[in-house]
Amino acid sequence: MKKPTSLLSTCAASIILVIGIFSPANATYIFTDLGTLGGTFSQALAINNSGQVVGTAWTTGNAGSHATIWNGTTATDLTPGIPGWSSVANSINASGQIAGNSISQFSTWDWAWRASVWNGATVTVLSTLPGTVHSDAWAINNYGQVAGRSIIDSDYHATVWNGANPIDLGIGSARGINDAGQVVGDSRTLSGNYHATLWNSTVATNLGTLGGTSSAAYAINNTGIIVGSSGVTGDTDHHATLWDGAVATDLGTLGGTSSAAYAINNTGVAVGYSTTVGNAAAHATVWNGISITDLNSLLDANDISAGWVLEGAYGINDKGWIVGTASNKLTGLNHGFLLSDTSPVPEPATLMLLGLGMAGLGWARRWPLVSA
Repeated sequence: MKKPTSLLSTCAASIILVIGIFSPANATYIFTDLGTLGGTFSQALAINNSGQVVGTAWTTGNAGSHATIWNGTTATDLTPGIPGWSSVANSINASGQIAGNSISQFSTWDWAWRASVWNGATVTVLSTLPGTVHSDAWAINNYGQVAGRSIIDSDYHATVWNGANPIDLGIGSARGINDAGQVVGDSRTLSGNYHATLWNSTVATNLGTLGGTSSAAYAINNTGIIVGSSGVTGDTDHHATLWDGAVATDLGTLGGTSSAAYAINNTGVAVGYSTTVGNAAAHATVWNGISITDLNSLLDANDISAGWVLEGAYGINDKGWIVGTASNKLTGLNHGFLLSDTSPVPEPATLMLLGLGMAGLGWARRWPLVSA
């Protein structure tokens, strides 16, 4: 008689099947050179679920580096008309609101780097904390809340903007915010070192390190999973790190001594960079919860022969599309890139089966991550 299959076994098999579908190593990617605004350099720093990409790009003659949005391969200058102007777009939410920085005049003779939000072509310079001149905006959630930092008396202060109102979270930097309003970044400890920090409202939690003296959190998804980088024992190097609650997990490297995870999507896939064996190069990297993958291994042979090397990944959306910066060893150019995944999107029934499997095994939000 055939032995009946247990629910646990079925759920486990379902999880293995779905992880295989989501695995970057099994994905088919199309590489797109996003180009520039006429200059020689660009960076792609974030992407939303509609596929809109933001970052910064040099204008003609490398006169200035301007905040840029790409819709497909069409690049739009978010600060047009001022060739030498400097600005950068660091984050974009589902409705297309963009957070970043732009140069703003604060007196008749001086200018400052200021946190800014773009709604379409309209830019709003955010209010500052008392005593602040310079500020940065690093992230924006789907409710328009912005996380960043302000400079007061030569110290960075982690800052959150709810509409026009800035909130001082203390000495440090706020680098990520999710839709629940949870903020992550780093803050200064009593010893003077900086540790990865989670803020719930104004209550700060020290996330600790991997044994070193410093760490920083760069992103948090809507399930509360946090990624960043931490010093390891001896502080000889920093490794990409994932925090699930108070538990820190070393995500490892591609064989070198350093790595960092800069972004994580709502399915738990993280991207960043890692040095390769012998620290020969820095390569764009993806961690999918069970493995580490060099994104260059997913490039088409034609893209490799054309000279492209993916050096860092800075954004990923829930479709698994990835953006970052690539260099070209034949032309010497450094351009923003998009990797768009052409793998079929899982059917709703498949996603439901994944949820049942995870519930049955108690693995929700706790997939193990394997170091290199």
